[in-house]
Amino acid sequence: MLPQELIVRKRDGGRLTDEEIAFFVEGLTDGSITEGQVGAMAMAILLKRMDMDERVALTRAMRDSGTVIGWDLPGPVVDKHSTGGVGDNVSLMLAPALAACGAFVPMISGRGLGHTGGTLDKFDSIPGYRTQPDLDLLRKVTGEVGCAIIGQTPDIAPADKRFYGIRDVTGTVESVDLITASILSKKLAAGLDALVLDVKVGTGAFMATPEDADDLARSLVHVANGAGCTTSAIVTDMNEPLASAAGNAIEMINACAFLRMEEVDSRLWDVTVALGGELLRLAGLAGDAETGEAQMRQAFESGAAAERFDRMVAALGGPVGFLDSYGDHLSLAPVEREVIVEPGFVTGIDTRAVGLAVVELGGGRVRAADAIDHAVGLDMLAGLGTRVDDEVPLARVFARSEDEADRAEARLRAAYTVEDAPAGDLPLIKGRIP
Repeated sequence: MLPQELIVRKRDGGRLTDEEIAFFVEGLTDGSITEGQVGAMAMAILLKRMDMDERVALTRAMRDSGTVIGWDLPGPVVDKHSTGGVGDNVSLMLAPALAACGAFVPMISGRGLGHTGGTLDKFDSIPGYRTQPDLDLLRKVTGEVGCAIIGQTPDIAPADKRFYGIRDVTGTVESVDLITASILSKKLAAGLDALVLDVKVGTGAFMATPEDADDLARSLVHVANGAGCTTSAIVTDMNEPLASAAGNAIEMINACAFLRMEEVDSRLWDVTVALGGELLRLAGLAGDAETGEAQMRQAFESGAAAERFDRMVAALGGPVGFLDSYGDHLSLAPVEREVIVEPGFVTGIDTRAVGLAVVELGGGRVRAADAIDHAVGLDMLAGLGTRVDDEVPLARVFARSEDEADRAEARLRAAYTVEDAPAGDLPLIKGRIP
């Protein structure tokens, strides 16, 4: 086969066979297909699209480009993927709660992208925690604790790593077909029995419109099921930060308070419980989603989820008894400032701008090689409908300097709309795709 002939066919709107897609991914992995050819194919796919069968073939080939983990465990192997947002630290609570309900969760997570936070960056704020263990340690911790939240290892879906790097510099990141294959190739390489997808929509999501979010959710569900993994999706609102915190150490603090049931953000609770209930249904650990949600609530309220989280942190190199001493291990930046505005109700939030305020503080990356400052961030973030006044701020900023706090405050003031009367509530769960 000639790569250029495949590119021409896709450029002209033709269909690629499973064998042709496998050939292309093999060349992508071993380097025999050039960066220019990969970029040209990515652009052809972006413009002409793939049908669902092509997406399944691409996902399978990328999954099989490296190690596909096999498991021998006394329960189902499950995971969750979020398409990204601001204040989305669901994974930190979800994985240990699922483990407490009898599932095994080898959660392969990512770092921050653009204005969105990354699960691995949050765990890097814990001293000693190993976000990049080898497969042997992943197997050991998953088997013994029930969950392990880690990053992609070099031998899992290596084709995706090269493909994404080329897409990033060729203007083809937004392709739903390629997003689908990128997300699912890594998840399915973990040897999952079931997967739930949290597809975000709104001002803080990559998919800003309901139509785009629905398109991506249906693509992900169809392709994952076509590749042999029982999957469904929940479309959730990202027109405001999910948690009342945004940053790395500060979102870990928020998660620790949640797990200890000391301070629980209501929207965060609802999304975490809904995703967990749906995944327990998919995995056969609950007869329906409502029963699964009840099991999730019990896992949190009994302390079983917190116990699993503590064991996971210690098993991956973090402090023993972390939840009892997290305040001693998670530091916040020294300049602390509350953002006070004229009294009124929050009626609109540019959630992407809130995320960018964290990036500008140093809590995210402008370039892939940038170092993260885990100690900066925001908390006390006011949600839609909140009445703000002299005592209830829009947010509290943690910065390294007064100048950086000034810039973050300016971004937050511009991101929030405050009016005399409250607006109507937006539904948190926008839809479900079985």
